[in-house]
Amino acid sequence: MESKAKVAGHPVHPMLVAFPLGLLGTAAIFDGIQKATGNERWSEAAHYMMAAGLIGGAAAAVPGLIDYLEIPEKTRAHNIGLLHGIGNAAVLGIFAASWAMRRQNPGRPSGAAMALSFGGMALSMVTGWLGGELVDRLGVGVDDGANLNAPNSLAGRAAHEWTPDRLPSDRLTA
Repeated sequence: MESKAKVAGHPVHPMLVAFPLGLLGTAAIFDGIQKATGNERWSEAAHYMMAAGLIGGAAAAVPGLIDYLEIPEKTRAHNIGLLHGIGNAAVLGIFAASWAMRRQNPGRPSGAAMALSFGGMALSMVTGWLGGELVDRLGVGVDDGANLNAPNSLAGRAAHEWTPDRLPSDRLTA
């Protein structure tokens, strides 16, 4: 099933999710470093990373929702997509709560704020796996006819087309 939200021939959602996943995950890691070292600057940096990750997560949700709405109902992909979306909304809510709890003093988050950070990271690993299941196993967001010799997405040709000067994918040597 091809993505409906594309830029230059590629789905937008996977392009954007790298930012919130990286920022929010690193914020949790920075909280762990602060907990281990006592250096408040790590949690202060985590606070600002959370803010950026929350903005990025909201931006990534829009093309994700556009693609989800195109998945046929009563399919495994539709159910997995629903869990993925609800789970990611929960991840953003958890990190938003952690961010709000530390607003007064970003360098000294409470134990609850840190627990939310770690919990949000753990849940994001589950929802990231679900996203991988959608793409890698169920083919959501993958061009129809995708193959190892598909033409460049900017070429204006369908993915199933391949040029005769290239070997078929089952005989690819390079």
